[in-house]
Amino acid sequence: MNFGEALRFAFDALRANKIRSLLTALGLVIGNASVILVVTISLTSRDYILDQIRAIGSNLVYAYYEAGSRTAMLVEADFVKLADVQAVREQLGSRIVAATGVITNYDRLYINGRAEDIAVIGADDQYALVRNLVVPAGRFLDASDVELRQKVALLTTQLAKRLYGSDESAIGQVLKLSGLQFTVIGTFRERTSTYGLSELNSETVLIPITVIRYFTQVERIDPLYVQARSASDVEPVAAEVRRILESRHRPGARYRVETLTAILDAAKNIAAILTLVLVLVSAIALIISGIGIMNIMLVTVTERTREIGVRMAVGASRRDVLGQFLLEAVTISIGGGLVGILVGVAGPLAANFLQDQVKIPISMLSIFIAFAVSFLVGLVFGLLPARRAARLNPTEALRYE
Repeated sequence: MNFGEALRFAFDALRANKIRSLLTALGLVIGNASVILVVTISLTSRDYILDQIRAIGSNLVYAYYEAGSRTAMLVEADFVKLADVQAVREQLGSRIVAATGVITNYDRLYINGRAEDIAVIGADDQYALVRNLVVPAGRFLDASDVELRQKVALLTTQLAKRLYGSDESAIGQVLKLSGLQFTVIGTFRERTSTYGLSELNSETVLIPITVIRYFTQVERIDPLYVQARSASDVEPVAAEVRRILESRHRPGARYRVETLTAILDAAKNIAAILTLVLVLVSAIALIISGIGIMNIMLVTVTERTREIGVRMAVGASRRDVLGQFLLEAVTISIGGGLVGILVGVAGPLAANFLQDQVKIPISMLSIFIAFAVSFLVGLVFGLLPARRAARLNPTEALRYE
């Protein structure tokens, strides 16, 4: 009996018990669809989290003074200065996109007739690039604003709406900080919110760093931001920033230099572990499906004992019988697996068609694995019933009722 004939007999046998065959294959449908959807969800969530982290600042390095002084005079000298920012720019040159520093202060503004403490930060024209800021209205600081110490300010979008009703209405308004009048030239917000864990919060005023310097008793850059030109150079740039700071200050002063690399690696590891756990859960469904196939095929062998005897009596070998029942088991598993793959792929495709905010990737590897596992499930769990059928005694099988 050739393969085509065996395959036809397998389909005839499955059609003879359509409901039972469909229910047997249902486990593979659910299992394979689960594997593909689990991997898809994991990849989507991982990419989304990593994109959110990267959006805080691409290839970002940040540094600040940590500790190491005993007296107030020495502490003040150890702080990162504007001159350190300029030194980083000059010494790192083309290896970085930008370097900037932040000085933070606080002032009081009258909002809706009530005085409130508001964070006021000083920065320069490179700050928006490094921190990946969005400017919904107006413009950001330029080099002349910083160099000429212009009394201009930008407001976070939330503060602009509280003070003036909208981003556009805030442009051109005048507000008073430390007794001086500042003209609002724009509004800004973080492209990806840091939820107040950085120097920015929802209500912040930004002015030139050369102006805020005169409002603070001590010049202290905290933090110093550097954007490396390439992702592969982030760690070397971080090491170089540390070296520059330590070389420009007294021995013993310590500076914390950090990157987002550790956070990115942690997010990747968490995503990988989550994927593994969910795939194992889906694998359990596939194993249960395999047990179901084995159980049904054992029942089928019992029901078709007389048929097996007839085949052997007319010349079918034990190998032919083994191959016939094994092919039936594999046909059920592959059929259910293919339907499961179609169901698993249809979900992400439909989601991508209906929305374009989040791109949902489809893993070809998960499709290949799902198909391979379907084949193996049918092969492994169909082997025992097939061997039982092949080992039947033809004479006893013919007498079976």
